[in-house]
Amino acid sequence: MIKTPLALLLVMFVAITASGFNIPSQQTQTDTTKVRTDNNGKIYPPLPPNADRLFYLQRSTNINALSYDINIDKDTGKPDEDSPLHIYWLQYAEKNGEPSELTFIQRKFAYGVSSNALGNDKYDIRIMSYKKIPLTLMRAADGKYHIFASVAKKQIVLQNIFIQIDGGSMWSPNVVFIEMKGTDPITGKEVTERFKP
Repeated sequence: MIKTPLALLLVMFVAITASGFNIPSQQTQTDTTKVRTDNNGKIYPPLPPNADRLFYLQRSTNINALSYDINIDKDTGKPDEDSPLHIYWLQYAEKNGEPSELTFIQRKFAYGVSSNALGNDKYDIRIMSYKKIPLTLMRAADGKYHIFASVAKKQIVLQNIFIQIDGGSMWSPNVVFIEMKGTDPITGKEVTERFKP
């Protein structure tokens, strides 16, 4: 097992393409229909569909999930330039999946994001715990906004991340593996990569 600071949990976010992709119309978030079980048999509920969700993150420490949703400005129909993503917990462990806002520390130092408008409806997104790796929020050929990332040497529409943790502490968890899943924007096929940070 690898002892890794919390900041490195999101190292899997990698450089993003600068141009749009075709998103097949049949694309679905396949994990919303599957039940995930970790190596110890713990079951993680699939997230219900949400038209605003860009991707979600689950950790083996409990069954709560983080949802990263698009935050559209109602006047412009585009992402809010000051806050293009809304990140919040889905509290499955305590409240049957009820949403709950991040704490100040979680938002500023762990799971929140910083963003920078790049023009042409594109945004550079940085996870607060690891700002060196960019994600790109942009509108694709389907007219919707997506987060693009690189997984298994392919550019994908990111759908979810799962982090397997075995002990450690909040600031220095023992990360066994990180698994990223998404959809190939050309073929519509699911792409998965599991790796040690």
